[in-house]
Amino acid sequence: MNIDALRFRSIAIRDIRAFFDEREFVEVDTPVRLKAPAPETHIDCPPVLTGGFLRASPELQMKKLLAAGMDRIYQIGPCFRDGEFGSRHRSEFTMLEWYRKGVDYNVIKEDLKALLAGLFSARSKEFSSRTVTVRQMYVDVAGWDPWVEWNQERFDYDMALKIEPAIKSEGGGIFLFDYPPQAASLSRIRDDSQGPVAERWEFYFDGVEIANCFSELCDSKEQTSRFTAAKAERALLGEADYPIDEEFLSKVNEIGSASGVALGVDRLLMALMGVKDIAHVRVDD
Repeated sequence: MNIDALRFRSIAIRDIRAFFDEREFVEVDTPVRLKAPAPETHIDCPPVLTGGFLRASPELQMKKLLAAGMDRIYQIGPCFRDGEFGSRHRSEFTMLEWYRKGVDYNVIKEDLKALLAGLFSARSKEFSSRTVTVRQMYVDVAGWDPWVEWNQERFDYDMALKIEPAIKSEGGGIFLFDYPPQAASLSRIRDDSQGPVAERWEFYFDGVEIANCFSELCDSKEQTSRFTAAKAERALLGEADYPIDEEFLSKVNEIGSASGVALGVDRLLMALMGVKDIAHVRVDD
């Protein structure tokens, strides 16, 4: 990374903070070393020699703050994932997450659109976006409906080799909206006229995934079930076992309702700078 890129990064992160400060969000800092990361099937947290794991996300810790009474919070900081390296990946990266109580994923979508419109405009770039449902993309591009006959392996394969290339070919900003319930992760599921839908979206810019948003699951019983299922899947794959965060489970019902999003700052900077390699926007060891 050159000095001009470092200055660009600094100013952009300053602008991000200004956006949230102006909207009366509270910036928070939560631990980087965790005793109990969220067990997600394909996300591996690096172990710490003295105990615990480096976080892949501050999600559970930020939700504990919502349960404690905070209602608009954001955080910018380092996150870690084992085994990730490439033009869009690093094992250490910078994440922006923000959460609101009492709203759903539609409100967070408008937050993101306003944030990006301001960041792009300040750099004499235009920003626009459109929304497409996961179901429509799979029917149109992959030729099948995951709601009719669920197949996890096929879903993941087609996402990587059909859906994301189609998104990239269109360019610009695209919200991929409403996921099958089997791909809910930590999001809430609603009953829809055509079947259950996970209230989750992912945002892509020029084919690169930048953000992942949920209407948050705030039900301890369902959350426990999903954590247990994820731990079982990790065991089958021979992946590390993470303890359950019992404190989080004991408090999640107190949130009531909320929505939040995780955004990759490095990838956002790539879009703002018009570069294709993450090495151009961050300092690597």
